[in-house]
Amino acid sequence: MFTSTDGWTTCALGHRHWGRAGAAGLFLHRAGGDGSEVLLQHRASWSHHGDTWGTPGGALHAGEPAHVGALREAREELGLLSDDVVLGPSSVDDHGGWSYTTVLAQPARSIEPGDLRLDGESNGVAWIPLRRFGEVPLHPGLAASLGRVLSLLRDAGTNSELRIADAKIHPGTAVGSGLRVTV
Repeated sequence: MFTSTDGWTTCALGHRHWGRAGAAGLFLHRAGGDGSEVLLQHRASWSHHGDTWGTPGGALHAGEPAHVGALREAREELGLLSDDVVLGPSSVDDHGGWSYTTVLAQPARSIEPGDLRLDGESNGVAWIPLRRFGEVPLHPGLAASLGRVLSLLRDAGTNSELRIADAKIHPGTAVGSGLRVTV
């Protein structure tokens, strides 16, 4: 279902973005067997920056707070409910006239990829350890903001071992693929 804020816009930096009122996504993280993990979706090839891995998220509705939009998008794309997560702080990537808000969250219950209901915007979903972020093509917005998001997690005391060095990537770069995912 389209809303009045669905559509393309160009920010002050000259970038083209989806979401006339901005956009938001949910950075869901947990401790895992291979260190800190983040729940990422493999974006459908037809979508903006398709075939990359990113946070569930999308265009905000008119007047919608970012955390509400991030939760709505996570529900639409993955079937997650607001009771499934505990929200943390947010990070805003402001491009002048358009912004993307990353809302940090932790699971309130066990969340496994096979339990999620994917819509047509995702080819799959997986808990990806930060150490393995360099093994998947990251959405360029996520890659560019990763240092700021991980610093926010550290500053909030949410997960002090998270570091950009753990991800073994440099923002804006990604190589290969090779993770098994649940579709």
